[in-house]
Amino acid sequence: MREPDNLIPAEDSENAGPTLRRRDALGVMIAATATTLAACTPDSDRPNVTLPASSPMNASQSISQSNRMPVIFIPHGGGPWPFVDLGGFTSPAERQALSDYLRNLPQQLPQKPKAMIVVSAHWERPVPTVMTSENPPMFYDYYGFPPESYTITWPASGHPALASRVRSLLEQAGIHSAEDAQRGFDHGTFVPLKLTFPDADVPTIQLSLVNGLDPAHHLAIGKALAPLRDEGVLLIGSGMSYHNMQGFRQASARPVSEIFDQWLKQAAVANADVRNAELVRWASAPEARNAHPREEHLLPLMVIAGAAGTDRGRITYNDTFASARLSSVHFGV
Repeated sequence: MREPDNLIPAEDSENAGPTLRRRDALGVMIAATATTLAACTPDSDRPNVTLPASSPMNASQSISQSNRMPVIFIPHGGGPWPFVDLGGFTSPAERQALSDYLRNLPQQLPQKPKAMIVVSAHWERPVPTVMTSENPPMFYDYYGFPPESYTITWPASGHPALASRVRSLLEQAGIHSAEDAQRGFDHGTFVPLKLTFPDADVPTIQLSLVNGLDPAHHLAIGKALAPLRDEGVLLIGSGMSYHNMQGFRQASARPVSEIFDQWLKQAAVANADVRNAELVRWASAPEARNAHPREEHLLPLMVIAGAAGTDRGRITYNDTFASARLSSVHFGV
Protein backbone atom coordinates (compact mmCIF):
# COMPACT_ATOMS: atom_id res chain seq x y z
CA MET A 1 0.00 0.00 0.00
CA ARG A 2 1.41 3.43 -0.97
CA GLU A 3 1.71 5.89 1.90
CA PRO A 4 -0.30 9.08 1.44
CA ASP A 5 1.61 12.28 0.69
CA ASN A 6 -0.22 14.40 3.25
CA LEU A 7 0.89 12.58 6.37
CA ILE A 8 -0.28 14.00 9.69
CA PRO A 9 2.65 15.28 11.81
CA ALA A 10 3.81 12.79 14.42
CA GLU A 11 3.00 13.45 18.06
CA ASP A 12 5.67 11.12 19.46
CA SER A 13 9.06 12.44 18.38
CA GLU A 14 10.74 9.52 20.15
CA ASN A 15 9.49 7.18 17.46
CA ALA A 16 9.74 9.56 14.51
CA GLY A 17 10.65 8.06 11.17
CA PRO A 18 9.47 5.02 9.20
CA THR A 19 7.53 3.52 12.09
CA LEU A 20 5.32 6.56 12.45
CA ARG A 21 4.77 6.83 8.74
CA ARG A 22 3.55 3.25 8.64
CA ARG A 23 1.33 4.01 11.60
CA ASP A 24 -0.07 7.02 9.79
CA ALA A 25 -0.74 4.88 6.75
CA LEU A 26 -2.67 2.39 8.85
CA GLY A 27 -4.92 5.13 10.21
CA VAL A 28 -5.63 6.60 6.79
CA MET A 29 -6.20 3.18 5.26
CA ILE A 30 -8.61 2.03 7.97
CA ALA A 31 -10.45 5.34 8.14
CA ALA A 32 -11.08 5.10 4.41
CA THR A 33 -12.72 1.71 4.79
CA ALA A 34 -14.76 2.42 7.92
CA THR A 35 -18.49 2.33 7.43
CA THR A 36 -20.05 2.62 10.87
CA LEU A 37 -18.70 3.80 14.18
CA ALA A 38 -19.15 1.97 17.44
CA ALA A 39 -19.93 4.25 20.35
CA CYS A 40 -17.01 4.64 22.75
CA THR A 41 -18.28 5.82 26.08
CA PRO A 42 -15.52 7.16 28.33
CA ASP A 43 -14.88 5.09 31.43
CA SER A 44 -15.68 6.31 34.90
CA ASP A 45 -13.07 8.07 36.96
CA ARG A 46 -9.80 6.29 37.56
CA PRO A 47 -10.28 3.71 40.31
CA ASN A 48 -8.48 3.95 43.62
CA VAL A 49 -6.34 0.83 43.87
CA THR A 50 -4.67 -0.16 47.11
CA LEU A 51 -2.14 -2.95 46.94
CA PRO A 52 -2.14 -5.55 49.69
CA ALA A 53 0.50 -5.39 52.40
CA SER A 54 2.60 -7.94 50.55
CA SER A 55 3.54 -5.43 47.85
CA PRO A 56 5.26 -6.95 44.80
CA MET A 57 8.07 -4.47 45.36
CA ASN A 58 9.13 -6.12 48.63
CA ALA A 59 11.88 -8.41 47.43
CA SER A 60 11.61 -10.54 50.56
CA GLN A 61 7.97 -11.37 49.79
CA SER A 62 7.57 -14.27 47.39
CA ILE A 63 4.57 -16.26 46.26
CA SER A 64 4.72 -20.01 45.87
CA GLN A 65 6.15 -21.65 42.78
CA SER A 66 2.68 -22.88 41.79
CA ASN A 67 1.45 -19.29 41.71
CA ARG A 68 4.36 -17.88 39.71
CA MET A 69 2.96 -15.53 37.10
CA PRO A 70 3.44 -16.45 33.46
CA VAL A 71 4.94 -14.05 30.96
CA ILE A 72 3.00 -13.47 27.77
CA PHE A 73 3.39 -12.01 24.29
CA ILE A 74 0.15 -10.77 22.79
CA PRO A 75 -0.96 -9.21 19.48
CA HIS A 76 -2.61 -5.84 20.06
CA GLY A 77 -4.24 -5.51 16.65
CA GLY A 78 -4.42 -2.29 14.64
CA GLY A 79 -5.26 1.13 16.04
CA PRO A 80 -8.47 1.25 18.14
CA TRP A 81 -9.83 -1.84 16.37
CA PRO A 82 -12.21 -3.32 18.97
CA PHE A 83 -13.84 -0.03 19.89
CA VAL A 84 -14.36 1.64 16.51
CA ASP A 85 -15.80 -0.13 13.47
CA LEU A 86 -12.90 -0.45 11.04
CA GLY A 87 -15.04 -1.52 8.14
CA GLY A 88 -13.29 -4.01 5.93
CA PHE A 89 -9.89 -3.91 7.62
CA THR A 90 -10.67 -7.11 9.48
CA SER A 91 -13.45 -9.63 9.11
CA PRO A 92 -16.03 -10.09 11.90
CA ALA A 93 -14.59 -13.55 12.58
CA GLU A 94 -11.06 -12.14 12.92
CA ARG A 95 -12.21 -9.42 15.30
CA GLN A 96 -14.16 -11.92 17.36
CA ALA A 97 -11.27 -14.37 17.63
CA LEU A 98 -8.75 -11.81 18.87
CA SER A 99 -11.30 -10.16 21.18
CA ASP A 100 -12.22 -13.51 22.71
CA TYR A 101 -8.57 -14.37 23.30
CA LEU A 102 -7.86 -11.08 25.06
CA ARG A 103 -11.05 -11.16 27.14
CA ASN A 104 -10.32 -14.71 28.30
CA LEU A 105 -6.71 -14.06 29.32
CA PRO A 106 -7.45 -13.71 33.06
CA GLN A 107 -8.76 -17.28 33.09
CA GLN A 108 -5.29 -18.49 32.08
CA LEU A 109 -3.56 -16.82 35.02
CA PRO A 110 -2.95 -18.53 38.38
CA GLN A 111 -4.22 -15.44 40.20
CA LYS A 112 -5.15 -11.85 39.50
CA PRO A 113 -1.95 -9.83 39.03
CA LYS A 114 -0.92 -7.42 41.77
CA ALA A 115 0.48 -5.22 39.02
CA MET A 116 1.43 -5.36 35.34
CA ILE A 117 4.38 -4.29 33.23
CA VAL A 118 3.70 -3.83 29.54
CA VAL A 119 6.51 -3.71 27.00
CA SER A 120 4.82 -1.96 24.08
CA ALA A 121 6.05 -1.94 20.50
CA HIS A 122 5.12 1.74 20.40
CA TRP A 123 7.75 3.14 22.76
CA GLU A 124 11.48 3.26 22.08
CA ARG A 125 14.11 5.08 24.10
CA PRO A 126 17.94 5.15 24.27
CA VAL A 127 17.80 2.99 27.43
CA PRO A 128 14.97 0.94 28.96
CA THR A 129 12.66 3.53 30.43
CA VAL A 130 9.76 3.08 32.85
CA MET A 131 6.74 5.31 33.34
CA THR A 132 6.46 6.64 36.89
CA SER A 133 3.19 8.58 36.92
CA GLU A 134 0.72 7.56 39.62
CA ASN A 135 -2.10 8.26 37.16
CA PRO A 136 -0.81 7.78 33.61
CA PRO A 137 -2.67 9.78 30.96
CA MET A 138 -3.90 8.36 27.67
CA PHE A 139 -1.54 8.66 24.72
CA TYR A 140 -3.45 8.29 21.43
CA ASP A 141 -0.51 7.35 19.25
CA TYR A 142 -2.57 6.53 16.17
CA TYR A 143 -3.66 8.82 13.37
CA GLY A 144 -6.47 9.38 10.90
CA PHE A 145 -9.24 7.68 12.88
CA PRO A 146 -12.73 9.04 13.69
CA PRO A 147 -13.19 11.32 16.73
CA GLU A 148 -14.54 8.49 18.86
CA SER A 149 -11.11 6.89 18.72
CA TYR A 150 -9.75 9.69 20.90
CA THR A 151 -12.27 9.36 23.71
CA ILE A 152 -11.36 5.77 24.59
CA THR A 153 -10.04 5.53 28.13
CA TRP A 154 -8.46 2.85 30.29
CA PRO A 155 -7.90 4.57 33.66
CA ALA A 156 -5.61 2.11 35.43
CA SER A 157 -3.39 3.62 38.08
CA GLY A 158 0.36 3.66 37.68
CA HIS A 159 2.81 2.18 40.15
CA PRO A 160 5.88 4.28 41.00
CA ALA A 161 7.15 1.67 43.46
CA LEU A 162 7.10 -0.99 40.76
CA ALA A 163 8.95 1.37 38.45
CA SER A 164 11.66 1.73 41.10
CA ARG A 165 11.81 -2.04 41.51
CA VAL A 166 12.25 -2.45 37.75
CA ARG A 167 15.10 0.04 37.70
CA SER A 168 16.76 -1.68 40.66
CA LEU A 169 16.63 -5.08 38.95
CA LEU A 170 18.04 -3.65 35.75
CA GLU A 171 20.82 -1.91 37.68
CA GLN A 172 21.72 -5.19 39.40
CA ALA A 173 22.05 -6.73 35.93
CA GLY A 174 24.34 -3.91 34.79
CA ILE A 175 21.69 -2.36 32.53
CA HIS A 176 21.39 1.41 32.66
CA SER A 177 17.77 2.65 32.75
CA ALA A 178 15.69 5.81 32.96
CA GLU A 179 12.21 6.94 33.97
CA ASP A 180 9.50 9.13 32.48
CA ALA A 181 6.89 10.82 34.66
CA GLN A 182 4.89 12.19 31.70
CA ARG A 183 4.45 9.14 29.50
CA GLY A 184 0.91 7.81 29.13
CA PHE A 185 -0.58 4.50 28.07
CA ASP A 186 -0.20 4.06 24.30
CA HIS A 187 -2.51 1.86 22.26
CA GLY A 188 -0.20 -1.12 22.68
CA THR A 189 -1.37 -1.08 26.29
CA PHE A 190 -4.81 0.47 26.56
CA VAL A 191 -6.38 -1.25 23.54
CA PRO A 192 -5.75 -4.91 24.47
CA LEU A 193 -5.98 -4.39 28.24
CA LYS A 194 -9.31 -2.61 27.98
CA LEU A 195 -10.56 -6.00 26.80
CA THR A 196 -8.56 -8.08 29.29
CA PHE A 197 -9.10 -5.95 32.41
CA PRO A 198 -12.05 -3.69 31.52
CA ASP A 199 -12.34 -2.38 35.10
CA ALA A 200 -8.77 -1.02 34.87
CA ASP A 201 -8.24 -2.24 38.43
CA VAL A 202 -4.68 -3.58 38.11
CA PRO A 203 -1.88 -1.01 38.57
CA THR A 204 0.14 -0.88 35.35
CA ILE A 205 3.34 0.64 34.04
CA GLN A 206 5.01 0.52 30.65
CA LEU A 207 8.62 -0.31 29.91
CA SER A 208 10.15 0.94 26.68
CA LEU A 209 12.06 -0.88 24.03
CA VAL A 210 15.64 0.26 23.45
CA ASN A 211 16.80 2.09 20.34
CA GLY A 212 18.63 -0.21 17.96
CA LEU A 213 16.23 -3.07 18.73
CA ASP A 214 19.02 -5.53 19.52
CA PRO A 215 17.36 -8.87 20.31
CA ALA A 216 20.09 -10.10 22.67
CA HIS A 217 19.88 -6.91 24.72
CA HIS A 218 16.11 -7.27 25.05
CA LEU A 219 16.49 -10.89 26.14
CA ALA A 220 18.88 -9.64 28.86
CA ILE A 221 16.35 -7.02 29.97
CA GLY A 222 13.69 -9.71 30.33
CA LYS A 223 16.07 -11.99 32.24
CA ALA A 224 16.75 -9.19 34.73
CA LEU A 225 13.03 -8.76 35.37
CA ALA A 226 12.27 -12.47 35.90
CA PRO A 227 12.12 -12.19 39.74
CA LEU A 228 8.97 -10.10 39.40
CA ARG A 229 7.11 -13.23 38.34
CA ASP A 230 7.36 -14.49 41.93
CA GLU A 231 6.12 -11.16 43.26
CA GLY A 232 2.67 -11.23 41.65
CA VAL A 233 3.60 -9.09 38.65
CA LEU A 234 2.41 -9.99 35.15
CA LEU A 235 4.83 -9.12 32.33
CA ILE A 236 3.20 -8.56 28.95
CA GLY A 237 4.92 -8.03 25.62
CA SER A 238 2.48 -6.20 23.34
CA GLY A 239 3.31 -6.35 19.64
CA MET A 240 2.47 -8.48 16.61
CA SER A 241 4.04 -11.64 15.26
CA TYR A 242 3.51 -10.16 11.77
CA HIS A 243 3.76 -6.44 11.14
CA ASN A 244 4.17 -5.30 7.55
CA MET A 245 2.01 -2.26 6.90
CA GLN A 246 2.22 -2.81 3.15
CA GLY A 247 1.02 -6.40 3.55
CA PHE A 248 -2.07 -6.18 5.74
CA ARG A 249 -5.25 -7.01 3.81
CA GLN A 250 -3.18 -8.05 0.80
CA ALA A 251 -3.13 -11.51 -0.73
CA SER A 252 0.59 -11.74 0.02
CA ALA A 253 0.10 -11.40 3.77
CA ARG A 254 -1.30 -14.88 4.34
CA PRO A 255 1.54 -17.01 2.85
CA VAL A 256 4.32 -14.75 4.17
CA SER A 257 2.85 -14.57 7.67
CA GLU A 258 2.17 -18.30 7.80
CA ILE A 259 5.73 -19.21 6.82
CA PHE A 260 7.18 -16.88 9.45
CA ASP A 261 4.58 -17.98 11.99
CA GLN A 262 5.59 -21.60 11.55
CA TRP A 263 9.19 -20.71 12.41
CA LEU A 264 8.08 -18.60 15.38
CA LYS A 265 5.91 -21.36 16.83
CA GLN A 266 8.76 -23.88 16.60
CA ALA A 267 11.20 -21.46 18.21
CA ALA A 268 8.79 -20.50 21.00
CA VAL A 269 8.15 -24.04 22.18
CA ALA A 270 11.80 -25.16 22.04
CA ASN A 271 13.99 -25.42 25.13
CA ALA A 272 15.31 -22.11 26.40
CA ASP A 273 18.79 -22.33 24.89
CA VAL A 274 17.47 -23.14 21.42
CA ARG A 275 14.63 -20.63 21.71
CA ASN A 276 16.84 -17.73 22.70
CA ALA A 277 19.44 -18.54 20.07
CA GLU A 278 16.72 -18.60 17.43
CA LEU A 279 15.27 -15.31 18.61
CA VAL A 280 18.67 -13.62 18.50
CA ARG A 281 19.00 -14.57 14.84
CA TRP A 282 15.33 -14.07 14.02
CA ALA A 283 16.18 -12.06 10.88
CA SER A 284 17.49 -15.26 9.29
CA ALA A 285 14.13 -17.01 9.67
CA PRO A 286 12.09 -17.72 6.53
CA GLU A 287 10.26 -14.59 5.32
CA ALA A 288 11.53 -12.68 8.37
CA ARG A 289 12.04 -9.31 6.70
CA ASN A 290 8.86 -9.62 4.69
CA ALA A 291 6.97 -10.24 7.92
CA HIS A 292 8.84 -7.51 9.81
CA PRO A 293 10.44 -4.82 7.62
CA ARG A 294 11.18 -3.14 10.96
CA GLU A 295 11.17 -5.36 14.04
CA GLU A 296 9.72 -3.14 16.77
CA HIS A 297 6.56 -5.27 16.94
CA LEU A 298 8.57 -8.47 17.42
CA LEU A 299 11.00 -7.18 20.07
CA PRO A 300 8.51 -7.34 22.98
CA LEU A 301 8.67 -11.11 22.49
CA MET A 302 12.41 -11.03 23.21
CA VAL A 303 11.84 -9.36 26.59
CA ILE A 304 9.17 -11.90 27.46
CA ALA A 305 11.36 -14.83 26.38
CA GLY A 306 14.19 -13.51 28.53
CA ALA A 307 11.88 -13.37 31.56
CA ALA A 308 10.61 -16.88 30.82
CA GLY A 309 13.80 -18.52 32.05
CA THR A 310 13.62 -22.24 31.33
CA ASP A 311 9.84 -22.26 30.84
CA ARG A 312 8.82 -23.49 27.42
CA GLY A 313 6.35 -21.49 25.40
CA ARG A 314 2.91 -22.52 24.30
CA ILE A 315 0.81 -21.00 21.56
CA THR A 316 -2.44 -19.74 23.06
CA TYR A 317 -3.84 -17.82 20.10
CA ASN A 318 -3.26 -18.53 16.43
CA ASP A 319 -5.58 -16.91 13.92
CA THR A 320 -5.71 -14.31 11.19
CA PHE A 321 -6.10 -10.56 11.59
CA ALA A 322 -6.31 -8.29 8.54
CA SER A 323 -5.48 -11.38 6.46
CA ALA A 324 -2.20 -12.09 8.31
CA ARG A 325 -1.50 -15.07 10.55
CA LEU A 326 -0.78 -14.01 14.16
CA SER A 327 0.26 -15.91 17.28
CA SER A 328 0.46 -15.23 20.97
CA VAL A 329 2.94 -17.03 23.20
CA HIS A 330 2.63 -17.78 26.92
CA PHE A 331 5.53 -19.02 29.03
CA GLY A 332 4.80 -20.73 32.33
CA VAL A 333 1.55 -21.89 33.95
